[in-house]
Amino acid sequence: MKTNLLKYSLSAVALLLVGSNIMAATPTVAPRTYPAGEVGKMVKVGEDIMMHTDTHPLTKDMVGNKLQCISCHLRGTDGKPGTAPGIATLIGTATAFPAYSKREKSVQTLQDRINNCFMRSMNGKRPIIDTKASIALATYVTWLSTGMPMKMDTKRPCSPLNSNRWAQNAKKFAKIQKKATHANYVNGKKLYGAKCAMCHGADGAGMGAFPPLWGQKAGKWLAYNTGAGMSKLNKSAAWVQSNMPFGQGGTLKDQEAADIMLYVDAQPRADFNLQKGLYPKSKMGYYNSKVSKEKHSVRSNFKQFGLDVDTIRGDHKIK
Repeated sequence: MKTNLLKYSLSAVALLLVGSNIMAATPTVAPRTYPAGEVGKMVKVGEDIMMHTDTHPLTKDMVGNKLQCISCHLRGTDGKPGTAPGIATLIGTATAFPAYSKREKSVQTLQDRINNCFMRSMNGKRPIIDTKASIALATYVTWLSTGMPMKMDTKRPCSPLNSNRWAQNAKKFAKIQKKATHANYVNGKKLYGAKCAMCHGADGAGMGAFPPLWGQKAGKWLAYNTGAGMSKLNKSAAWVQSNMPFGQGGTLKDQEAADIMLYVDAQPRADFNLQKGLYPKSKMGYYNSKVSKEKHSVRSNFKQFGLDVDTIRGDHKIK
């Protein structure tokens, strides 16, 4: 019995040591050095695209707004895009793939996941798999997971550092938003003016390096469309609470984050039509999704939570 107890004790210690090593090994910044040779060059191309997506020569024609990847995947303390610790960090993301996507109803590759952002968050066209832009972005994101163990996600295409908290927070905010009223919209507008407008502009058009959140300029939409995760009342509130105000992530109360995004996502923005985000089959090749038709609008996004956007806004400005 003493022998069995000793074995049990040693096993428990070993598990604790392994667990602590895993936690210690979880990176919070990008690797210190780039890979050698052509792989390192491709990492640098991907990093450059992350920071200049709407103007980079490899991706500018695929972007239909004024956003970059770093608009959501923020810089961390190392200055690298996608390493900020809040929801939407890209550290660890590559370890989750291939991963199942409920939205696509298929097992997605890392390239699939990245490329689909162009149709939604970038309000543009989906890059073609295995083109230089697609490979470069996937190479950069994979580099951020250097040394981390593989753990393919069977539930959602998301970094293991985010997967559970993303799902839990989205569920929490869904319950809050289903109870939203016009008073919450008015409060969201007030909070936006006090906590957000100084960076994103009173009209949501962005200021300097700070990205736009809605609106048009010269007939061109400035921000994400209604198919993007940020257009969903629960997901956007979860992201904002984790990351905003800039440099003060985690300081907004649940209702504050919910009200702010109720206001922001009730503003006019581009409708989403999946077919318009895809190149013709003759050019694009195989599209890895079991969903071929998908449409969203501001109105339908609110209806998803049992809300009427006219009642929430108190007017009839949304088509």
